[in-house]
This record gives sequence, C-alpha cells and structure tokens, in this order.
Amino acid sequence: MFKEQIMKDSEFSLNPNPLVRYLKKPACEFTRNDIIGYVEDHEIEIINFRYTAEDGRLKTLSFVITGKEHLESILTNGERVDGSSLFSFVGADSSDLYVVPRYTTAFVNPFSEIPSLDILCAFYTSEGQPLTSAPEYILKKAHAAFKEKTGYTFRAMGELEYYLIVPKEMGNLYPARDQAGYHESGPFSNFQAFKDEAMTLIAMAGGKIKYGHLEVGNFTDEENIYEQQEIEFLPVPAEEAVDQLVIAKWMLRMLANEYGLLLSFAPKITVNKAGSGLHIHMQLEKDGRNMMVEKGELSTDAKKMIAGILDLAEPLTAFGNTIPTSYLRLVPHQEAPTSICWGDRNRSALIRVPLGWLGAANQMAALENPQDKTLKPLNEIKQTIELRSGDGSADLHHYVAGIIVAAQHGLEMENSMELARKLYLDVNIFDEAHKDKSAQLKGLPTSCWESAEKLEEKRSCFEATGIFPAGVIDRFIDHLKAYDDKDLSERLYGKHDEIARLVENYLHQM
Repeated sequence: MFKEQIMKDSEFSLNPNPLVRYLKKPACEFTRNDIIGYVEDHEIEIINFRYTAEDGRLKTLSFVITGKEHLESILTNGERVDGSSLFSFVGADSSDLYVVPRYTTAFVNPFSEIPSLDILCAFYTSEGQPLTSAPEYILKKAHAAFKEKTGYTFRAMGELEYYLIVPKEMGNLYPARDQAGYHESGPFSNFQAFKDEAMTLIAMAGGKIKYGHLEVGNFTDEENIYEQQEIEFLPVPAEEAVDQLVIAKWMLRMLANEYGLLLSFAPKITVNKAGSGLHIHMQLEKDGRNMMVEKGELSTDAKKMIAGILDLAEPLTAFGNTIPTSYLRLVPHQEAPTSICWGDRNRSALIRVPLGWLGAANQMAALENPQDKTLKPLNEIKQTIELRSGDGSADLHHYVAGIIVAAQHGLEMENSMELARKLYLDVNIFDEAHKDKSAQLKGLPTSCWESAEKLEEKRSCFEATGIFPAGVIDRFIDHLKAYDDKDLSERLYGKHDEIARLVENYLHQM
C-alpha cells in the first residue's frame, strides 16, 4: 500500500499541469470544490470562461472574483451570452444561451499578468438543455453513439502543423535547405526555443504532448523566413483530443504574439512549398486496451473503420478543409494526399497505417543497450491509423465528430472488408510508374464548392442518427459554396500573384 502511494504521488509530481500536481488527482476527476480550493490557495483573481463558437476560434468571458459566494455561483450556474453573435443559426429574437463550465478542462492562464484560471464551457439553451447544434455537443453525441453501438471508446490525437513567418533580420544565419527542414536542429532551426516553450505551456494546460519538431517546410523569400513546425499529441478520448487542439492553437498564437512572430495554420503559404496539415490519428479502445491489432496485424474492426472513413472521405473535407486554399494543398508532391486509398506506412495514401511497435520491435532498447539488464519489453500496443487530408482550417469539433460517424459507418457496413481490400495500396501513387493505379482511384474534392456538393450527396449519413442537425449541414454547404471557388486551381494555374493574394486573405481564417 505504501509503495502504491509513493508511485501515485510520483505520477502527480511529474505532471506538468499545476492543478493536477496540487490536487493530486487526474483532471478527469476535478470537482467544483477542487477549483474553489485551488483559487483560494493560489490567490486567483480572474476566472475566464472559454468556448468555441461558429468560427472555430476560442472566445472569452472574464470574471473578477469578488468572494466565495460569487465564485460558487459562477461555477455552478454559468452565465448568459448572446448566442446570435456566436452562431448564425441563433436568432436575435431568442438569442440568450448559457455557457456552463466543464471543470475537467480548468488550467492556469500563462499569459495573464493577473493570476487567472481558464475553463472550457458547453452551451445550454434557455430551457437548461444542451444546445443540440453546438459544436462540442455534436462531438459528444457522436462519441456517445459510437460507444453505445460498437462498445469501443474512440481515441484520437492531432498533428498540429504551422508556419512561423518572420523578417530575415530576425534570424537565418544558418538557413536550412529549401523544403528540407524535417527534424532540423538549431542553429539551422531559428525558433526551437519558441517550440519548446509552446509545448511546455500546452502541457501545463493539460495537453498530452507526444513530441514536437521542425517539419519539412522551410524556405526564404526576398523578405521573410518561413519555418514550419509541428506539435503532435498522444491519443486520448475524442472530446479531450479536440479540447487540447483548441487550447493549443490559441496558445501558439498568443505565444507567437509575445515573441513578435507571425504564426499561421493556413493550409497553403505559397506555391510549390509544403502546406500545413492537421493529420488525425485514431484508435479503438475497449476495457483500457488498444483494439487496433489482433494476432500481430491490423484488426478486422480497424480495417472496417478505415473502409468507412474512405467511403465518406469526400464529404469529410467539408469539415476538415474549409477554405479555398485548402485545395491548393491537396495536390501531388506537396506532402498531402489526393486519392482515396490506404496503405501501411504509405505517405502518399489518404489513410496511413504507421509503425506500431509490434513484435520484435519491443526488444530494440535491450538490443541497443546490452549493459542495462533491467530492460523488459513494455506490454503496450501503440498502433493507430492516420487520416491525412485535414488541415489547419478544420472545424475541429465537427471534423472529429464526422470522422467518428464515418468510423461507425464502416463498422456497420456489410461490404467494409471488400472495400478495404479494394482500396489498399502498397505503392507510391505519385510515382509515374504507378499512374495506372492512381487513375483507378477516386480523388478528393478539388474545391470548397465540390466538397459542399459531396456533403449534400452524403448528408443522410451524418443526419440519420440526429448527431448532425440538418441546419448544421445546411450551414456548412452554404458557407462552402459562398466561396464560389469551383475550378479555382485551373483558374489560378501559373498566376502566382493571384495565388499570393488568396493565401494572404486566408492566412488567419481558422
């Protein structure tokens, strides 16, 4: 018992989240009284309610704490907000909504000079019921239905890519080779300190970070340095995965502002250079076990899940690729997929099955470190599958909810295994030698307009169980078609000045 307590205390002492360390419990167990106790003992003066509205950005409602009774009221009752200013589907004649804090998401604000605690919130109607069209509730419904129908928990994680854009005079004494920045180190990385600080702050806010590194995108023009970085997370339940991405995007922008750097999650920065994606990895979990592997290979249900996502890959772009420049990224040879297929470790495929530390791989550390006789293989399965089409413009709650709907679709389809076999590829489809195979595959949409049309065609898959209200699907279709970007790539071909203006217009539109 004593040994178990020491191990438990050690687990909390190593956690970067100050609330977890202080309360000696995981964030998933935070209560109202826990929050109040932390506020009192750490002289917190401001509570910030945070919530994501229709534009996908993190909004803020701030309270100066005037006493314990006031704090209890805030944390218990939430507060009113003008829903018509946050969502286009909420009318001005009945616009009041409640925002209600989710205690498990509380974190210390690292940017405020006044001690502040931030908490993510959910939207509720005037009747005290969850707002069925709210982004976070759509995701919650999708995951609940998935659990009920399949018996699995859907775990996910994101690979968050972004560019730092700065004047040449701020660095570049040791410029990295053009489009060869992958995993580069200082001094060839100009902003490694920024990445390291960003990871630290995100982890302190509860983000489960796997690692961070420079990505391939690295180039210089006449005025600026462009450095692409990536922060990758660990698999957690779907709602938590989206929470940490929302907080991470906000924190990265805040930190960049403090550094005097321009940061963008835009899918395209310029022509003939790698864009920024938002790859989503996923797992099926049951009873605490990763169920993606059976008998040393990808499980049947994992393959069915892949088939379902591929079957709905076209309409999923409506949630994961939401601006015209998204479709300037989804072109050959630009570190992005173009065709609907999957494969093992195949980075030209839409869905990739990465290495998963199976079998003999568990012995690698022991082989490399023969002097350490204590090394034993860890009995863990890390296998994921990776959807590579999304980008920084993704509407995160709707995108992950859509992926969950597609995964359930695959688990329930009669022809899932047949479709999985048909769409499996073990070659680079961008290689000229395999153009015949590429020609047999369906391609992803090439514009917001086409993406909207594909969503219209398949909307019943997302609406059938009531997870996506019809009005939400209508809004996505109308919004995407309003760009009027049909055949945009063809119209802009070779017109670099027009492309540059388009990129500039959407540099921060997500």
